Amino acid sequence: MTTKKTWFDGVNIVIMLVLIVITLYPLYYMGIVSISAGDAVSRGEVLWLPKDISLQAYKYVFDDPAVLRSYGNTILYTSLGTLISLILTTLCAYPLSRGHFYGKSLFSLFVIFTMFFDGGLIPRYMVVNSLGMVDTIWALVIPTAISVFNMILMRTFFEQIPEALHESATVDGAGEFRTLLQIVLPLSMPVMATMFLFYAVGQWNSFFPALIYLNEKALYPLQIILRNIVIQGDMASQTTQMGADMASMSETIKYAVVFVAILPVLCIYPFVQKYFVQGAMLGSVKG
Repeated sequence: MTTKKTWFDGVNIVIMLVLIVITLYPLYYMGIVSISAGDAVSRGEVLWLPKDISLQAYKYVFDDPAVLRSYGNTILYTSLGTLISLILTTLCAYPLSRGHFYGKSLFSLFVIFTMFFDGGLIPRYMVVNSLGMVDTIWALVIPTAISVFNMILMRTFFEQIPEALHESATVDGAGEFRTLLQIVLPLSMPVMATMFLFYAVGQWNSFFPALIYLNEKALYPLQIILRNIVIQGDMASQTTQMGADMASMSETIKYAVVFVAILPVLCIYPFVQKYFVQGAMLGSVKG
């Protein structure tokens, strides 16, 4: 029995190591290409180690005013959008988690209905346009403010908080808002951290709403600039600076921009990862 268990553990370890390599190698490859010489990358000489290390690609990226401006836009959109999403999701999930809420089933049906049926892109654009939100920040943070899946996850977590705590707060004279702020939310940090991660990463990586609703280039988020560089090779503001180096540096610049774009997520995730699994599991399984 011990031998079988040892073999089983050994095979699992090997499989996990292979999966780790498969998962991390693209990120590692992106990093070494971004700091390698453009000619070496073009010749396919960069596979495991960087060659002729140079930070020239990052210099071109950070010298581009469009990249810096879009980076600031993305930070603003992500911060404001995540804050709005957390507030609205909490205010929607909490009433639906309370058993005495009148019309709870009907409101839950309306909310869940939107998971399966959607008006479509054109009606959505017409609504956003009629509200005067096209070419504004609100077009990026309001239409996608609440994810029904995230709301259900949070509602389920709230439902697991003992009813005795709500009753004690009521006896002490606390209303629903005070109970939410002083009792429920302090006990819900795991699921709140999970929601923060979901919304922040989703907002940071979002490009389609900006592609649809924004016409002013000064409002573009980083992902639109990244898309233009990676797909269209658009580095127009650097063309005169780069000159003949443009062709050889194009690949390293693409990888440098991608690396710069994902760096904040890589930095934030380790700090909220410990809450992530706990919040997702506790909110998805009703005990």
